[in-house]
Amino acid sequence: MTLHPNSIEARDVAYHMHSYTNARAHQETGPLVIDRGEGAYVFDNTGKKYLEAMAGLWSTAVGFSEQRLVDAATAQMQKLPYYHNFASRSHGPAVDLAEKLIQLAPVPMSKVFFTNSGSEANDTVLKLLWYRSNAMGQPQRKKIISRLRGYHGVTIASASMTGLPNNHRSFDLPIANVLHTTCPHHYRDAHEGESEEDFATRLAAELEEMILAEGPDTIMAMIGEPVMGAGGVVVPPATYWDKVQAVLKKYDILLVADEVICGFGRTGKLFGSMTFAMKPDIMVMSKQLTSTYFPLSALMMNERVFEPIADESNKIGVLGHGVTGAAHPVGAAIALENIKIIEERGLVANAAEVGAYMQEQLRTLSDHPLVGEVRGIGLIAAVELVLDKESKTAFEKPGQLGAKTAARLLENGVISRAMLDALAFCPPMIVTRSDIDGMVSTLRRTLDEVAAEVLS
Repeated sequence: MTLHPNSIEARDVAYHMHSYTNARAHQETGPLVIDRGEGAYVFDNTGKKYLEAMAGLWSTAVGFSEQRLVDAATAQMQKLPYYHNFASRSHGPAVDLAEKLIQLAPVPMSKVFFTNSGSEANDTVLKLLWYRSNAMGQPQRKKIISRLRGYHGVTIASASMTGLPNNHRSFDLPIANVLHTTCPHHYRDAHEGESEEDFATRLAAELEEMILAEGPDTIMAMIGEPVMGAGGVVVPPATYWDKVQAVLKKYDILLVADEVICGFGRTGKLFGSMTFAMKPDIMVMSKQLTSTYFPLSALMMNERVFEPIADESNKIGVLGHGVTGAAHPVGAAIALENIKIIEERGLVANAAEVGAYMQEQLRTLSDHPLVGEVRGIGLIAAVELVLDKESKTAFEKPGQLGAKTAARLLENGVISRAMLDALAFCPPMIVTRSDIDGMVSTLRRTLDEVAAEVLS
Protein backbone atom coordinates (compact mmCIF):
# COMPACT_ATOMS: atom_id res chain seq x y z
CA MET A 1 0.00 0.00 0.00
CA THR A 2 1.42 3.38 -1.06
CA LEU A 3 0.68 6.25 1.33
CA HIS A 4 0.90 9.90 0.34
CA PRO A 5 3.97 11.20 2.22
CA ASN A 6 2.10 14.09 3.87
CA SER A 7 -1.06 12.13 4.70
CA ILE A 8 -2.11 11.48 8.27
CA GLU A 9 -1.72 7.75 7.54
CA ALA A 10 1.91 8.18 6.43
CA ARG A 11 2.71 10.38 9.42
CA ASP A 12 1.13 7.81 11.73
CA VAL A 13 3.40 5.10 10.30
CA ALA A 14 6.41 7.40 10.62
CA TYR A 15 5.90 8.49 14.23
CA HIS A 16 3.32 6.38 16.08
CA MET A 17 3.84 2.93 17.65
CA HIS A 18 0.50 1.22 18.25
CA SER A 19 -0.90 -0.98 21.00
CA TYR A 20 -1.92 -4.55 20.13
CA THR A 21 -0.59 -4.19 16.58
CA ASN A 22 1.90 -6.02 14.39
CA ALA A 23 4.43 -3.20 14.05
CA ARG A 24 5.89 -4.44 10.75
CA ALA A 25 2.50 -5.12 9.18
CA HIS A 26 1.37 -1.65 10.23
CA GLN A 27 4.25 -0.10 8.30
CA GLU A 28 2.82 -1.73 5.18
CA THR A 29 -0.89 -1.09 5.67
CA GLY A 30 -1.12 2.12 7.70
CA PRO A 31 -3.95 2.92 10.12
CA LEU A 32 -7.70 3.33 9.91
CA VAL A 33 -8.07 6.95 11.03
CA ILE A 34 -11.28 7.65 12.95
CA ASP A 35 -12.27 11.29 12.70
CA ARG A 36 -15.49 11.73 14.66
CA GLY A 37 -18.25 9.90 16.51
CA GLU A 38 -22.01 10.16 16.62
CA GLY A 39 -24.01 7.97 19.01
CA ALA A 40 -23.16 4.33 18.35
CA TYR A 41 -21.35 5.20 15.11
CA VAL A 42 -17.94 6.54 14.14
CA PHE A 43 -16.67 8.04 10.88
CA ASP A 44 -13.23 7.71 9.34
CA ASN A 45 -11.32 10.56 7.72
CA THR A 46 -12.88 9.78 4.32
CA GLY A 47 -16.36 10.17 5.80
CA LYS A 48 -17.19 6.44 5.82
CA LYS A 49 -19.62 5.46 8.59
CA TYR A 50 -19.19 2.42 10.86
CA LEU A 51 -21.31 0.89 13.59
CA GLU A 52 -18.84 0.72 16.47
CA ALA A 53 -19.89 -2.74 17.62
CA MET A 54 -17.05 -2.84 20.17
CA ALA A 55 -17.93 0.47 21.87
CA GLY A 56 -14.31 1.45 21.25
CA LEU A 57 -12.65 -1.02 23.61
CA TRP A 58 -15.75 -2.43 25.34
CA SER A 59 -16.15 0.97 26.93
CA THR A 60 -18.30 3.81 25.56
CA ALA A 61 -21.56 3.14 27.39
CA VAL A 62 -23.22 6.39 26.31
CA GLY A 63 -21.85 6.49 22.78
CA PHE A 64 -19.41 8.81 21.07
CA SER A 65 -21.09 12.22 21.16
CA GLU A 66 -22.58 12.78 24.61
CA GLN A 67 -22.62 16.54 25.15
CA ARG A 68 -23.33 16.24 28.87
CA LEU A 69 -19.94 14.60 29.40
CA VAL A 70 -18.22 17.30 27.36
CA ASP A 71 -19.97 19.94 29.49
CA ALA A 72 -19.06 18.18 32.74
CA ALA A 73 -15.41 18.06 31.69
CA THR A 74 -15.43 21.70 30.59
CA ALA A 75 -17.01 22.93 33.83
CA GLN A 76 -14.53 21.00 35.96
CA MET A 77 -11.58 22.15 33.83
CA GLN A 78 -12.61 25.73 34.49
CA LYS A 79 -13.03 25.22 38.24
CA LEU A 80 -10.18 22.85 39.17
CA PRO A 81 -8.41 21.28 36.18
CA TYR A 82 -6.18 19.05 38.30
CA TYR A 83 -5.35 18.06 41.81
CA HIS A 84 -4.01 14.93 43.47
CA ASN A 85 -4.93 12.79 46.47
CA PHE A 86 -1.46 12.29 47.98
CA ALA A 87 -0.77 13.30 51.60
CA SER A 88 -4.45 13.54 52.62
CA ARG A 89 -5.35 16.04 49.87
CA SER A 90 -8.79 15.72 48.29
CA HIS A 91 -11.43 17.51 46.22
CA GLY A 92 -15.17 17.38 45.73
CA PRO A 93 -15.46 15.19 42.61
CA ALA A 94 -13.26 12.44 44.10
CA VAL A 95 -15.25 12.34 47.34
CA ASP A 96 -18.59 12.42 45.50
CA LEU A 97 -17.55 9.61 43.16
CA ALA A 98 -16.11 7.41 45.92
CA GLU A 99 -19.33 7.82 47.90
CA LYS A 100 -21.47 7.05 44.84
CA LEU A 101 -19.52 3.89 44.02
CA ILE A 102 -19.81 2.60 47.58
CA GLN A 103 -23.56 3.23 47.40
CA LEU A 104 -23.84 1.32 44.11
CA ALA A 105 -21.76 -1.67 45.23
CA PRO A 106 -23.69 -4.96 45.13
CA VAL A 107 -22.08 -6.10 48.39
CA PRO A 108 -20.86 -4.02 51.36
CA MET A 109 -17.67 -2.15 50.51
CA SER A 110 -15.53 0.17 52.62
CA LYS A 111 -13.12 2.26 50.53
CA VAL A 112 -12.37 3.25 46.93
CA PHE A 113 -8.83 3.58 45.56
CA PHE A 114 -8.46 5.43 42.24
CA THR A 115 -6.02 4.82 39.39
CA ASN A 116 -6.03 5.58 35.64
CA SER A 117 -6.70 2.28 33.87
CA GLY A 118 -7.90 -1.24 34.48
CA SER A 119 -4.32 -2.47 34.17
CA GLU A 120 -3.13 -0.08 36.88
CA ALA A 121 -6.06 -0.98 39.10
CA ASN A 122 -5.36 -4.71 38.88
CA ASP A 123 -1.64 -4.07 39.39
CA THR A 124 -2.60 -2.15 42.54
CA VAL A 125 -4.78 -5.03 43.70
CA LEU A 126 -1.82 -7.40 43.65
CA LYS A 127 0.44 -4.92 45.48
CA LEU A 128 -2.16 -4.20 48.15
CA LEU A 129 -2.85 -7.90 48.69
CA TRP A 130 0.86 -8.58 49.20
CA TYR A 131 0.96 -5.61 51.60
CA ARG A 132 -2.07 -7.00 53.43
CA SER A 133 -0.54 -10.47 53.78
CA ASN A 134 2.57 -8.96 55.35
CA ALA A 135 0.39 -6.81 57.62
CA MET A 136 -1.38 -9.95 58.83
CA GLY A 137 1.84 -11.78 59.59
CA GLN A 138 1.35 -14.15 56.64
CA PRO A 139 4.40 -13.42 54.46
CA GLN A 140 4.04 -16.81 52.76
CA ARG A 141 0.52 -15.97 51.54
CA LYS A 142 1.40 -14.22 48.27
CA LYS A 143 -0.14 -16.35 45.48
CA ILE A 144 -3.11 -15.31 43.38
CA ILE A 145 -5.14 -17.60 41.15
CA SER A 146 -6.31 -16.34 37.77
CA ARG A 147 -7.66 -18.32 34.80
CA LEU A 148 -6.43 -19.31 31.39
CA ARG A 149 -7.81 -16.81 28.83
CA GLY A 150 -8.66 -14.34 31.59
CA TYR A 151 -7.72 -10.73 30.84
CA HIS A 152 -6.63 -8.32 33.57
CA GLY A 153 -4.35 -5.83 31.83
CA VAL A 154 -0.84 -5.26 30.53
CA THR A 155 1.39 -3.98 33.34
CA ILE A 156 3.92 -6.52 34.59
CA ALA A 157 1.62 -7.69 37.38
CA SER A 158 -1.71 -7.44 35.56
CA ALA A 159 -0.32 -9.06 32.40
CA SER A 160 0.93 -11.90 34.57
CA MET A 161 -2.61 -12.40 35.86
CA THR A 162 -3.86 -12.28 32.26
CA GLY A 163 -4.00 -15.81 30.90
CA LEU A 164 -3.31 -15.17 27.20
CA PRO A 165 -0.04 -16.39 25.64
CA ASN A 166 0.69 -13.30 23.54
CA ASN A 167 0.64 -11.16 26.69
CA HIS A 168 3.47 -13.31 28.07
CA ARG A 169 5.63 -14.21 25.06
CA SER A 170 8.98 -12.36 24.96
CA PHE A 171 7.96 -10.24 27.98
CA ASP A 172 9.40 -12.75 30.50
CA LEU A 173 5.97 -13.20 32.05
CA PRO A 174 4.21 -14.33 34.12
CA ILE A 175 5.97 -13.37 37.33
CA ALA A 176 6.13 -15.74 40.30
CA ASN A 177 3.12 -16.38 42.53
CA VAL A 178 0.53 -16.05 39.73
CA LEU A 179 -1.32 -19.31 39.01
CA HIS A 180 -3.76 -20.09 36.20
CA THR A 181 -6.63 -22.54 36.45
CA THR A 182 -8.94 -23.86 33.70
CA CYS A 183 -10.93 -21.52 31.46
CA PRO A 184 -14.69 -22.02 32.00
CA HIS A 185 -15.57 -22.29 28.29
CA HIS A 186 -18.02 -25.16 27.92
CA TYR A 187 -17.85 -25.22 24.09
CA ARG A 188 -14.07 -25.60 24.02
CA ASP A 189 -13.12 -27.15 27.37
CA ALA A 190 -15.94 -29.45 28.46
CA HIS A 191 -15.57 -33.21 28.09
CA GLU A 192 -17.80 -34.95 25.57
CA GLY A 193 -21.32 -35.23 26.96
CA GLU A 194 -20.47 -33.11 30.03
CA SER A 195 -23.33 -30.81 31.05
CA GLU A 196 -22.70 -27.21 32.09
CA GLU A 197 -23.29 -28.08 35.74
CA ASP A 198 -21.01 -31.12 35.58
CA PHE A 199 -18.37 -28.97 33.87
CA ALA A 200 -18.69 -26.37 36.63
CA THR A 201 -18.37 -29.11 39.27
CA ARG A 202 -15.18 -30.39 37.62
CA LEU A 203 -13.66 -26.89 37.39
CA ALA A 204 -14.38 -26.25 41.07
CA ALA A 205 -12.75 -29.58 41.91
CA GLU A 206 -9.70 -28.69 39.79
CA LEU A 207 -9.48 -25.35 41.59
CA GLU A 208 -9.54 -27.09 44.97
CA GLU A 209 -6.86 -29.54 43.81
CA MET A 210 -4.63 -26.62 42.81
CA ILE A 211 -5.17 -24.92 46.17
CA LEU A 212 -4.32 -28.09 48.07
CA ALA A 213 -1.27 -28.79 45.89
CA GLU A 214 0.08 -25.26 46.38
CA GLY A 215 -0.88 -25.08 50.05
CA PRO A 216 -3.99 -23.12 51.12
CA ASP A 217 -1.90 -20.94 53.42
CA THR A 218 0.10 -19.67 50.41
CA ILE A 219 -2.89 -18.41 48.41
CA MET A 220 -4.40 -15.02 49.23
CA ALA A 221 -6.94 -14.46 46.42
CA MET A 222 -8.54 -15.46 43.14
CA ILE A 223 -9.27 -12.90 40.42
CA GLY A 224 -11.87 -13.35 37.69
CA GLU A 225 -14.06 -11.46 35.26
CA PRO A 226 -17.77 -12.26 35.75
CA VAL A 227 -17.83 -12.76 31.97
CA MET A 228 -14.45 -13.08 30.26
CA GLY A 229 -13.95 -10.34 27.68
CA ALA A 230 -10.75 -10.28 25.63
CA GLY A 231 -10.29 -14.02 26.13
CA GLY A 232 -13.27 -14.61 23.87
CA VAL A 233 -16.47 -13.47 25.67
CA VAL A 234 -16.70 -16.60 27.79
CA VAL A 235 -19.94 -16.78 29.78
CA PRO A 236 -19.45 -19.06 32.80
CA PRO A 237 -21.42 -22.30 32.82
CA ALA A 238 -24.42 -22.68 35.09
CA THR A 239 -23.50 -22.85 38.81
CA TYR A 240 -19.81 -22.04 38.11
CA TRP A 241 -19.42 -18.99 40.34
CA ASP A 242 -21.49 -20.58 43.14
CA LYS A 243 -19.19 -23.60 43.21
CA VAL A 244 -15.97 -21.60 42.87
CA GLN A 245 -16.98 -19.28 45.71
CA ALA A 246 -17.74 -22.26 47.94
CA VAL A 247 -14.15 -23.51 47.41
CA LEU A 248 -12.67 -20.07 48.10
CA LYS A 249 -14.71 -19.69 51.27
CA LYS A 250 -13.58 -23.12 52.48
CA TYR A 251 -9.94 -22.00 52.38
CA ASP A 252 -10.46 -18.35 53.38
CA ILE A 253 -9.31 -17.04 49.98
CA LEU A 254 -10.41 -13.58 48.86
CA LEU A 255 -12.36 -13.03 45.62
CA VAL A 256 -11.47 -10.17 43.26
CA ALA A 257 -14.12 -9.37 40.63
CA ASP A 258 -12.62 -7.71 37.57
CA GLU A 259 -15.59 -5.60 36.46
CA VAL A 260 -13.58 -3.50 33.98
CA ILE A 261 -15.73 -4.71 31.05
CA CYS A 262 -18.84 -5.97 32.85
CA GLY A 263 -19.38 -3.01 35.18
CA PHE A 264 -22.07 -0.34 34.76
CA GLY A 265 -24.60 -2.42 32.89
CA ARG A 266 -22.88 -4.50 30.24
CA THR A 267 -24.40 -7.83 31.34
CA GLY A 268 -27.91 -6.40 31.82
CA LYS A 269 -27.41 -5.66 35.53
CA LEU A 270 -25.36 -2.85 37.02
CA PHE A 271 -22.46 -5.17 37.74
CA GLY A 272 -21.54 -8.59 36.43
CA SER A 273 -21.19 -9.67 40.06
CA MET A 274 -24.95 -9.15 40.39
CA THR A 275 -25.66 -11.21 37.27
CA PHE A 276 -23.79 -14.21 38.67
CA ALA A 277 -24.38 -13.75 42.43
CA MET A 278 -20.70 -13.10 43.11
CA LYS A 279 -19.74 -11.69 46.50
CA PRO A 280 -16.31 -10.18 45.91
CA ASP A 281 -13.99 -8.70 48.50
CA ILE A 282 -12.52 -6.36 45.86
CA MET A 283 -14.15 -4.97 42.71
CA VAL A 284 -12.16 -3.36 39.88
CA MET A 285 -13.80 -0.83 37.53
CA SER A 286 -12.81 1.29 34.54
CA LYS A 287 -13.95 1.62 30.87
CA GLN A 288 -17.71 2.32 31.22
CA LEU A 289 -17.05 4.23 34.45
CA THR A 290 -16.43 7.35 32.33
CA SER A 291 -17.48 5.79 29.00
CA THR A 292 -13.71 6.22 28.50
CA TYR A 293 -14.15 9.92 27.78
CA PHE A 294 -11.32 10.23 30.32
CA PRO A 295 -8.79 7.71 31.74
CA LEU A 296 -10.06 6.66 35.16
CA SER A 297 -10.27 3.43 37.12
CA ALA A 298 -11.20 2.45 40.64
CA LEU A 299 -11.05 -0.51 42.95
CA MET A 300 -13.40 -0.99 45.85
CA MET A 301 -12.44 -3.06 48.86
CA ASN A 302 -14.39 -4.28 51.86
CA GLU A 303 -13.48 -3.80 55.52
CA ARG A 304 -11.78 -7.19 55.63
CA VAL A 305 -9.31 -6.02 53.00
CA PHE A 306 -8.97 -2.40 54.12
CA GLU A 307 -8.36 -2.76 57.86
CA PRO A 308 -5.02 -4.65 57.76
CA ILE A 309 -3.77 -2.31 55.01
CA ALA A 310 -4.67 0.72 57.11
CA ASP A 311 -2.91 -0.77 60.13
CA GLU A 312 0.25 -1.43 58.10
CA SER A 313 0.28 2.11 56.70
CA ASN A 314 0.07 3.37 60.28
CA LYS A 315 2.93 1.11 61.34
CA ILE A 316 5.15 2.22 58.44
CA GLY A 317 3.93 5.82 58.48
CA VAL A 318 2.60 5.93 54.91
CA LEU A 319 0.92 3.81 52.23
CA GLY A 320 3.70 4.16 49.66
CA HIS A 321 1.60 3.75 46.54
CA GLY A 322 -0.25 6.11 44.20
CA VAL A 323 -0.16 7.75 40.77
CA THR A 324 -0.19 11.40 39.72
CA GLY A 325 -3.51 11.35 37.89
CA ALA A 326 -5.42 9.19 40.36
CA ALA A 327 -8.83 10.58 41.40
CA HIS A 328 -8.40 13.26 38.72
CA PRO A 329 -11.12 15.89 39.25
CA VAL A 330 -12.03 16.02 35.54
CA GLY A 331 -12.27 12.25 35.28
CA ALA A 332 -14.31 12.04 38.48
CA ALA A 333 -16.69 14.75 37.26
CA ILE A 334 -17.17 12.91 33.98
CA ALA A 335 -17.75 9.61 35.80
CA LEU A 336 -20.42 11.15 38.02
CA GLU A 337 -22.26 12.60 35.02
CA ASN A 338 -21.85 9.35 33.07
CA ILE A 339 -23.41 7.36 35.93
CA LYS A 340 -26.27 9.90 36.08
CA ILE A 341 -26.94 9.38 32.38
CA ILE A 342 -26.88 5.59 32.76
CA GLU A 343 -29.41 5.89 35.61
CA GLU A 344 -31.66 8.57 34.09
CA ARG A 345 -31.92 6.95 30.67
CA GLY A 346 -32.34 3.41 31.94
CA LEU A 347 -29.31 2.17 30.04
CA VAL A 348 -28.88 -0.90 32.24
CA ALA A 349 -32.45 -1.92 31.36
CA ASN A 350 -31.71 -1.12 27.72
CA ALA A 351 -28.65 -3.37 27.87
CA ALA A 352 -30.87 -6.15 29.23
CA GLU A 353 -33.68 -5.65 26.71
CA VAL A 354 -31.74 -4.82 23.55
CA GLY A 355 -29.02 -7.20 24.71
CA ALA A 356 -31.53 -10.07 24.80
CA TYR A 357 -32.60 -9.07 21.28
CA MET A 358 -28.96 -9.01 20.14
CA GLN A 359 -28.36 -12.48 21.57
CA GLU A 360 -31.50 -13.77 19.86
CA GLN A 361 -30.62 -12.24 16.48
CA LEU A 362 -27.00 -13.39 16.57
CA ARG A 363 -28.22 -16.92 17.27
CA THR A 364 -30.11 -16.88 13.97
CA LEU A 365 -26.62 -17.25 12.48
CA SER A 366 -26.00 -20.55 14.30
CA ASP A 367 -26.86 -22.61 11.22
CA HIS A 368 -24.37 -20.74 9.04
CA PRO A 369 -21.58 -23.07 7.83
CA LEU A 370 -18.88 -20.82 9.37
CA VAL A 371 -20.50 -20.48 12.82
CA GLY A 372 -19.53 -22.93 15.54
CA GLU A 373 -21.03 -21.16 18.56
CA VAL A 374 -22.83 -17.94 19.44
CA ARG A 375 -22.47 -16.97 23.10
CA GLY A 376 -23.01 -13.97 25.32
CA ILE A 377 -25.23 -12.18 27.79
CA GLY A 378 -26.66 -8.67 27.80
CA LEU A 379 -24.81 -6.43 25.35
CA ILE A 380 -21.70 -8.58 25.04
CA ALA A 381 -21.41 -11.53 22.68
CA ALA A 382 -19.08 -13.57 20.51
CA VAL A 383 -19.52 -15.56 17.32
CA GLU A 384 -17.03 -18.43 17.12
CA LEU A 385 -15.98 -19.20 13.55
CA VAL A 386 -15.09 -22.67 12.30
CA LEU A 387 -14.59 -24.44 8.99
CA ASP A 388 -15.64 -27.80 10.44
CA LYS A 389 -18.48 -27.73 12.96
CA GLU A 390 -17.97 -31.28 14.19
CA SER A 391 -14.26 -30.91 14.97
CA LYS A 392 -14.68 -27.21 15.95
CA THR A 393 -11.64 -26.30 13.86
CA ALA A 394 -10.79 -23.45 11.49
CA PHE A 395 -7.58 -22.86 9.52
CA GLU A 396 -4.40 -24.54 10.71
CA LYS A 397 -3.14 -21.19 11.99
CA PRO A 398 -5.44 -20.07 14.85
CA GLY A 399 -6.91 -16.63 14.30
CA GLN A 400 -6.56 -16.57 10.53
CA LEU A 401 -10.28 -17.05 9.86
CA GLY A 402 -11.23 -14.55 12.56
CA ALA A 403 -8.88 -11.89 11.21
CA LYS A 404 -10.09 -12.40 7.64
CA THR A 405 -13.75 -12.13 8.65
CA ALA A 406 -13.23 -9.11 10.92
CA ALA A 407 -11.41 -7.30 8.11
CA ARG A 408 -14.25 -8.00 5.67
CA LEU A 409 -16.81 -6.92 8.27
CA LEU A 410 -14.90 -3.66 8.68
CA GLU A 411 -15.03 -3.09 4.92
CA ASN A 412 -18.78 -3.61 5.17
CA GLY A 413 -19.15 -0.95 7.87
CA VAL A 414 -19.17 -2.77 11.22
CA ILE A 415 -16.26 -2.62 13.68
CA SER A 416 -15.81 -5.87 15.57
CA ARG A 417 -12.73 -7.49 17.10
CA ALA A 418 -11.26 -10.88 16.29
CA MET A 419 -10.14 -12.81 19.36
CA LEU A 420 -8.43 -15.66 17.56
CA ASP A 421 -11.37 -17.10 15.58
CA ALA A 422 -14.16 -15.49 17.61
CA LEU A 423 -15.70 -12.15 16.65
CA ALA A 424 -16.70 -9.97 19.61
CA PHE A 425 -19.73 -7.68 19.75
CA CYS A 426 -20.08 -5.14 22.56
CA PRO A 427 -21.89 -2.05 21.22
CA PRO A 428 -22.57 1.11 23.25
CA MET A 429 -25.40 0.71 25.75
CA ILE A 430 -27.47 3.30 23.84
CA VAL A 431 -27.75 0.90 20.91
CA THR A 432 -31.23 0.25 19.45
CA ARG A 433 -32.93 -2.78 17.93
CA SER A 434 -32.57 -1.11 14.55
CA ASP A 435 -28.81 -0.83 15.07
CA ILE A 436 -28.69 -4.52 15.99
CA ASP A 437 -30.69 -5.45 12.88
CA GLY A 438 -28.17 -3.62 10.73
CA MET A 439 -25.24 -5.21 12.54
CA VAL A 440 -26.55 -8.77 12.21
CA SER A 441 -27.60 -8.29 8.60
CA THR A 442 -24.11 -7.01 7.74
CA LEU A 443 -22.51 -9.87 9.64
CA ARG A 444 -24.60 -12.43 7.76
CA ARG A 445 -23.62 -10.90 4.42
CA THR A 446 -19.99 -10.87 5.50
CA LEU A 447 -20.09 -14.52 6.55
CA ASP A 448 -21.61 -15.42 3.18
CA GLU A 449 -18.84 -13.54 1.37
CA VAL A 450 -16.08 -15.21 3.40
CA ALA A 451 -17.71 -18.66 3.08
CA ALA A 452 -17.77 -18.26 -0.71
CA GLU A 453 -14.01 -17.80 -0.61
CA VAL A 454 -12.91 -20.34 1.97
CA LEU A 455 -15.40 -23.16 1.46
CA SER A 456 -15.34 -23.26 -2.34
